[in-house]
Amino acid sequence: MVGCVRSIGLWRRAGWGCTLGDVSTMLRVAVVDDEALVRSGLSMILAVPDDMEVVVSCDGVHAVEEITRERPDVVLLDIRMPEVDGITVLAGVLTLPEPPVVAMLTTFAADDQVMTALRAGAIGFLLKDTEPEQLIHAVRLLATGGSVLSPVVTRTVIGGYVAAAADPDVGALIAAMTDREREVLALLGEGLSNLEISQRLFLSVGTVKEYVSAILTKLGAANRVRAAVLAHRAGLAGST
Repeated sequence: MVGCVRSIGLWRRAGWGCTLGDVSTMLRVAVVDDEALVRSGLSMILAVPDDMEVVVSCDGVHAVEEITRERPDVVLLDIRMPEVDGITVLAGVLTLPEPPVVAMLTTFAADDQVMTALRAGAIGFLLKDTEPEQLIHAVRLLATGGSVLSPVVTRTVIGGYVAAAADPDVGALIAAMTDREREVLALLGEGLSNLEISQRLFLSVGTVKEYVSAILTKLGAANRVRAAVLAHRAGLAGST
């Protein structure tokens, strides 16, 4: 049956976004897909970790309403749904005050809507057949400020995104950055989360957030994925 299931966990949050350092806070996830079997399978995987709970499992028709009510930290959203598609749901979710992080789900490595979703504000995408451990890791990465591009299709997506983009003079923009900002941008290009960047560069997570915000502003990038693409285009990714 296509519809929604809400799971009420032991812990509730006062606001959007989780704090992983607080052991009393569960990482709340929404799974949106038109196929009940897919929703069930993903929900079962994400129910295994004791720090994670699926609070919304529904189709596209009910997604924005349920996400507004349950306020998940991370949304896994199918791109292709027959009644209300993922791009439409994404647009609705991102109008919410302090919206959750959204990653798209797709069956095909070369889905032609992936780049549309990334430009619209999705933080990344995953194949539906992603291994369970990788899926759990990806959700945690998203929750800590990372972007997710499934390894199977990263090159295709980056290449297509760059080819389709009308970019400014990326070299000039990067040249105007500080050395530290360029270091952070290079690590963004590798898909690292704020926490991972902080560990790599021996900075606080708060400091990394400030650098990321400055980088997005200087590049005119809407999100981390866009910044990662520009890092790849400039040859920065993998240089640290």
